[in-house]
Amino acid sequence: MDLRFNKDLIEGYHSPRQIIRRLSEDWLERNIYCPSCGRHSISAFGNNTKVGDFFCPDCDEQFELKSKSGLSNGKKVPDGAYESMIARIQAEDNPTFFFLAYRKADYSVQQLVLVPKHFITTKMIVPRHKALKGRNNYLMCDMDISTLPESGKILLIDKAQMIEPETVCHQWKKHLFLRQQQSKSKGWLLAMMKCIDKLPEQFDVQQVYAFEQALSVQFPENKHIKDKIRQQLQILRNQNVIEFLGRGKYRKIKS
Repeated sequence: MDLRFNKDLIEGYHSPRQIIRRLSEDWLERNIYCPSCGRHSISAFGNNTKVGDFFCPDCDEQFELKSKSGLSNGKKVPDGAYESMIARIQAEDNPTFFFLAYRKADYSVQQLVLVPKHFITTKMIVPRHKALKGRNNYLMCDMDISTLPESGKILLIDKAQMIEPETVCHQWKKHLFLRQQQSKSKGWLLAMMKCIDKLPEQFDVQQVYAFEQALSVQFPENKHIKDKIRQQLQILRNQNVIEFLGRGKYRKIKS
């Protein structure tokens, strides 16, 4: 895989934003496979479409690409108009996101992170407090990926090194059960997976109960947090995310 952008494409371009969009989209279309079905490449939508940037001709998955210079801090990623983004996330054909980090000195790809659409919720879309100048009520937004469990951030490239496609596709498929969850149910599962990320490979239910206060703040409408925790552990056990060892003990199942 060639990790360098094709700089010959930007002759006549002057806007830094247009330059990076042109270079990064060309690079992705030439180099990246579909993580859903394994097809060797994905295709770009036509210009001025209101859907995603890319799609897979075989399985119809849609993708959007966000690019930035330097590695992400793992928190908020700048996005577009808030209302449009919320509508996009709630649509039946909502996209999976690629987050690409490049080195400006030589226009080379340093990292590519995939956030599958089954991990994305509307609560991750954070409006900015100020509307655009001259456009009342037109709020921009950021995507807060810090709330995601680690399994929701799949590396395709890290430190300028490619991750094996088989590994990527396996990680994608492992959590497809999230697509069958309603929004509120998915929010609970993602929160539990985030908590479990902070625990050792083997843990017990009492260690999970330690997150009761934080979860009660995140889900204030629920007055039975411990009952909900046990329910979510059962779901994650049934989906082979964790293994029940008996006597209230669990083990994480590695991807």
